[in-house]
Amino acid sequence: MNVENFIALEKMSAHYQLEVSFFSNLQEIDLLEIVLIEEVPHIHVDSLSDLEKMIRLYNELELNVEGIDIVWNLLQKINDLETELQVVKNRLRLYE
Repeated sequence: MNVENFIALEKMSAHYQLEVSFFSNLQEIDLLEIVLIEEVPHIHVDSLSDLEKMIRLYNELELNVEGIDIVWNLLQKINDLETELQVVKNRLRLYE
């Protein structure tokens, strides 16, 4: 495991001016994976994009963690449906 690919949770908390409990709550509902490295919680850099979107939902829409979970799941379903629709459109073009 390459430690360079992880950011300490305390740094994230200070940067975004959020309590560490916010990140822990996201982990509890499986929206975020927190890894312990030398007993210090870290977040993988690949999670940053999604995490920033969740933070925007929290700050700008004032959603609680449960609301973020609902919106996040709906956005994932929309993305899945858009992908499926594109596949169906591509198949349809074959028959035109």
